[in-house]
Amino acid sequence: MAKKKIITEEQLIDFYMDYALEHNQQPKTVYAFAKVNNFEEQKFYEFFASFQALEAAIFKAFLDNTLKVLVSSENYDTFDARTKLLSFYFTFFENLTANRSYVMFALNQHQNKLKNLKCLTKLRQEFINYISTLDIEVVETQQEKIDKFQERGLQESAWLQLLVTLKFWMEDDSPGFEKTDIFIEKSINTGFDFLDVAPLKSLFDLGKFLFKEKVKMQ
Repeated sequence: MAKKKIITEEQLIDFYMDYALEHNQQPKTVYAFAKVNNFEEQKFYEFFASFQALEAAIFKAFLDNTLKVLVSSENYDTFDARTKLLSFYFTFFENLTANRSYVMFALNQHQNKLKNLKCLTKLRQEFINYISTLDIEVVETQQEKIDKFQERGLQESAWLQLLVTLKFWMEDDSPGFEKTDIFIEKSINTGFDFLDVAPLKSLFDLGKFLFKEKVKMQ
């Protein structure tokens, strides 16, 4: 049988997901994987260095597809940060639900839970990049190190929240995963309420005022 001359990243992802779901395991070798799907082994390495890299690309693809859907919506750009993030969550978990069997396989294939999380490395970076585009307002201290620390803390807490939601969704046995939808709405709203900068700004301004007054009195 003639070998396929053209192979794409999307095809490799589809081949891998199909194999994993049919065999409930990773292919033994890239050679065997290529042979089963009728393409040259070297073609695999044009896109991925390993199966682990391919698995990471799959979860990044879930996020990329989510953003494509959001950007294509004519109203998305008019949303505030809270509504944009809610839209992201609902769309992202719709994508995961459409591929639930694979997601469950990928995140449960190793007994070592930390090893399972390695497939989320690209997702993590892309999600953090996405969070930075939302311009979520925090209290500006005019201290560069403190402001950078706040931004980093916001990004890491957002990633942790996504992981917690992912775990909740994996364990959700409600029809249509309706409990996950409720969890998403409540957790995102609570997170933004906690970050509400209006009272924090007032408190910060009061602190600066009192400090200046104390300096004047000395």
